[in-house]
Amino acid sequence: MAVTLTNADKALKSYYLDAISEQLNDNLSPFFSAIEKTTNNVYGKEVRKLSIFGINGGIGAGTEDGDLPEAKGNNYAEIVSTLKNLYGVIEISDKAIRASENNSGAFVNLLNAEMDGLIKSSKINFSRMLFGNGDGYVATINSFDGDYFIIDDTSSVLEGMVIDVRQPNGKLISELSNRTISMVDRKELVVYISGDAVGAEVPEGSYLCIHGAYGNEITGLKEIFNTSSEYLYGLSKFEHSWLIPHTEEEVGEISVDKIQFVLDKVEEATGDQTNLIVCSWGVRRALQKLFASNRVVLDTMEVQGGYKTISYNGIPIVADRFCPKGAMYFLNTNDFALHQLCDWQWLADDDGKVLKQVPGKPVYTATLVKYAELICNRPCGQAALFGITEL
Repeated sequence: MAVTLTNADKALKSYYLDAISEQLNDNLSPFFSAIEKTTNNVYGKEVRKLSIFGINGGIGAGTEDGDLPEAKGNNYAEIVSTLKNLYGVIEISDKAIRASENNSGAFVNLLNAEMDGLIKSSKINFSRMLFGNGDGYVATINSFDGDYFIIDDTSSVLEGMVIDVRQPNGKLISELSNRTISMVDRKELVVYISGDAVGAEVPEGSYLCIHGAYGNEITGLKEIFNTSSEYLYGLSKFEHSWLIPHTEEEVGEISVDKIQFVLDKVEEATGDQTNLIVCSWGVRRALQKLFASNRVVLDTMEVQGGYKTISYNGIPIVADRFCPKGAMYFLNTNDFALHQLCDWQWLADDDGKVLKQVPGKPVYTATLVKYAELICNRPCGQAALFGITEL
């Protein structure tokens, strides 16, 4: 059967969409696999969710013939956040389509390659967002020399990323906008970019972020644990202390006592327990050394999504490339949910087609879209240690 745009369109909407959704929903990371994905509490362009905090006050004790406790309701607060627009785009040239129009196998290979690239980049981008604060941050700049940056960490940067440079206050440096990362030297922490901007001024503390993503990404762990922010989900932290998770800075060398102390603090605050610990690779190595030096044999377990990991007192410990260096998060995944308007879908035109020609160019594109926001219903049930000495 000859390959046509109609055939390709049908394949994207049927076979490939299911495969992409499965990969991005179930095989992203242990943290993402463990949290609920739901269309509940989505109203128009926003997520509006009632959160219960504290306990019901209608309890007490009294005398045999005394007054009963007064009835009290639960304590509620409304969490409000905007759905974020998440996109993934593939591009196929007209030349490639025509070259394989009499060879369906060649065209399938072409589509497979495009889908593999889309899934890989989407996984990386979405996994990074889970640990971000919504501004598309990927690295802090230590110095700049015309066509390359020396940065603090290369774990979130990859060749091909299109980035912007922003000042510490978030202001865009226009001379360094919409640049492509051409090469990454991970040993020397050097990132080379396309183009040249020798005259651009980059203040200390400026950072790289994904092009166009500033303020448009989901609310990740960095924002939930942001101690300098006064608001979360539209609520004042000063008026709602349950929005503040337990954090400790400059922890230094990790120990069993420090871990247990945090676990106890979480249980004290909520009555519930941590069910997932997420840390950086260097922190995991430090943990393994700690337990080995104490002759503690770490159990292994399989968590949701099929991931195998070590555990402490029955709590899985997973390392994630996007977890900040020196950080360890103590999470109750039951308090998190990804609220979405719909699952991953292709952006279609009025005729229902997803493959569309780019005006004035001999190429066709298809855009994958999802409207979603990550909500932590009970931030006080989470905790984190920062500044842990890594190995």
